[in-house]
Amino acid sequence: MAAAALLRGALPGRGRPAWRWRLHAAPRFCLAHGSSPLSSDPTNSAAWACFLLDERALLRVRGPDAAPFLLGLLTNELPLLDPADSAASSPARAAYAHFLNVQGRTLYDVILYGLPECPEEAPGFLLECDSSTLDALQKHLALYKIRRKVMVEPHPELHVWAVLPSTPQAPEAVPLQERVGATAILTRDPRTSHMGWRLLTQDHGPALVPGGQLGDLQDYHTHRYQQGIPEGVHDLPPGLALPLESNLAFMNGVSFTKGCYIGQELTARTHHMGVIRKRLFPVRLKGCLPTSGIGLGTLVLTTTGQVAGKFRAGQGDVGLALLRSDTIKGPLHIRISENHQVAVTASVPDWWPIATK
Repeated sequence: MAAAALLRGALPGRGRPAWRWRLHAAPRFCLAHGSSPLSSDPTNSAAWACFLLDERALLRVRGPDAAPFLLGLLTNELPLLDPADSAASSPARAAYAHFLNVQGRTLYDVILYGLPECPEEAPGFLLECDSSTLDALQKHLALYKIRRKVMVEPHPELHVWAVLPSTPQAPEAVPLQERVGATAILTRDPRTSHMGWRLLTQDHGPALVPGGQLGDLQDYHTHRYQQGIPEGVHDLPPGLALPLESNLAFMNGVSFTKGCYIGQELTARTHHMGVIRKRLFPVRLKGCLPTSGIGLGTLVLTTTGQVAGKFRAGQGDVGLALLRSDTIKGPLHIRISENHQVAVTASVPDWWPIATK
């Protein structure tokens, strides 16, 4: 509890909260069958690429104690509905957060969606997670549930889609309407505007997005790595990754003013000291890559042979590496063999706070 005193101050790079948007005539609802377009603007002919994220799954957490239960486990505030909002303008909100272990290291990364439920039901949440950790996350929640009135269950009825503009222009130039419907939820990705939108639906995603086209999943991951966005256990190895080194604060994923949560002490102390020497950077690889790719934890070296960090994950010639910030401007490489090395070029995403560039 002493660490709670450290949780003060504004979140770097946060600005306006990413989930502060409102719906247009979206009533409270129960999830049911049916379909409708996600935008009521017939003139919106902008093309969108829709990516079905089979590697992401949903858990539904509901019950009278759902909110305080999750608050004690997550690094961020919840996307709670504002009681001052009327039923006709209930906001569809999303938030990004990590579950940590007691040592303060990341276990699971999640995107949370607040559900405006039927009036007779308590508020509920959907937790989007790596599908390979669905059972483990469910057991993790059960471990801390104790006697709380909370129900945790998989929610396979909805599928997770990422929606990105199919052209290089900014997402704001081809806007969609945020919407909650009977079988679909469309919200902005809470991590950064560069990641577009998240769509949860029972139906075929591209059919619900005006000008929507089915995208190649590899293009989604390439874009994600270019933007420096980690997602899932390959990018955030459970029990190894530290949240602030993984740029959780930059992605609106941690609150330094909320109450205590599991693993808070190390995160609060690191934030209070203000020194983060290593960060997860987007990198580009140049050279003849091994057919099996670059392995997790492969050392990234400077020209003098000093260790600058470790390669984390990637696809093709792009990926993420945990690097010392004071080394990223110099030439870096990965040694594949005694006579073969791959050049590594790190970059700073333009959506990061100016103070870090």
